[in-house]
Amino acid sequence: MAGLKELRTRIESIKSTQKITSAMKMVAAARLRRSQELLGRSKTYYDGLKTIAGRLYKDLKDEEKATGVEMVYPLIMMPNPNKKNYLLVAFSSDRGLCGSYNAYVLRETLRKIDALHQEGKNVKVLCIGKKIGDTLKRRCPETVFEVMTGVAAKGPSYREIERIAERLFELYMTGEFDVCEMIYTHFKSAINRELKCQQILPYVLDIDENDPRYDDKYGEAFYEYDAPKEKVFNDVAFMLVVADIFQALLNSQTSEYGARMTSMDNATRNAKDMISKLTLRYNRMRQTAITTELIEIISGAEAL
Repeated sequence: MAGLKELRTRIESIKSTQKITSAMKMVAAARLRRSQELLGRSKTYYDGLKTIAGRLYKDLKDEEKATGVEMVYPLIMMPNPNKKNYLLVAFSSDRGLCGSYNAYVLRETLRKIDALHQEGKNVKVLCIGKKIGDTLKRRCPETVFEVMTGVAAKGPSYREIERIAERLFELYMTGEFDVCEMIYTHFKSAINRELKCQQILPYVLDIDENDPRYDDKYGEAFYEYDAPKEKVFNDVAFMLVVADIFQALLNSQTSEYGARMTSMDNATRNAKDMISKLTLRYNRMRQTAITTELIEIISGAEAL
């Protein structure tokens, strides 16, 4: 009967765990839905901002060709010929229980570090998220520049990302690093994510100059600028850096919620399967014990 008691205790324990994983799945699903909505709204802003920057960039390039006067690029777009020191900004989560989400980011970060070391580069990592920071401190502590935890803990904040971008810009201008790249998870669906490595400093504006939306006259509109185009372009370029980091944060957070929801769903299903198997085993053992007792009673009565 001791075996029956142990099975009963284990079944009750798994049922309690199943309730927890089921609740965590519902919370992650609700957060995923909100995060997807925010990601969609911010993408509209980002596309509009990039269109403005592309239009300015094309206008300035056209003026450069027409006048022969070389264009003055914003400081955050000026490449450093050295390219010796790299700063990687890696996005992960502060908590676990989200499947392989953090493991994939860590694997890509370590791969990038090894590749840059083989090229003779110096590498530092700014870890946004506790999980990747703790692991890198154990495996290669010399590469950890800083670990930032609690970022967007109360929801993504554009001002919070703006402060991070300003600090990166200051480090870039003081020569702390020559190139800054982001490693983050691009969200596609709850079960489909893609790791990306994107350079943000010096900023590279990649546009198709033949795209009609970068013309001064697009549709029914005509665009003019009150301030000098160089000043406007300089301001918009920094706004694009902030927007890129904000997009990386949103994609990473949405991917985390998708991974957490999927992981908790799998855990809930596994708990259900385990409960079913253990219940069947419990019933068989109980039936065997009852049958054995009946046989002993009948045998004793016949002996009398």
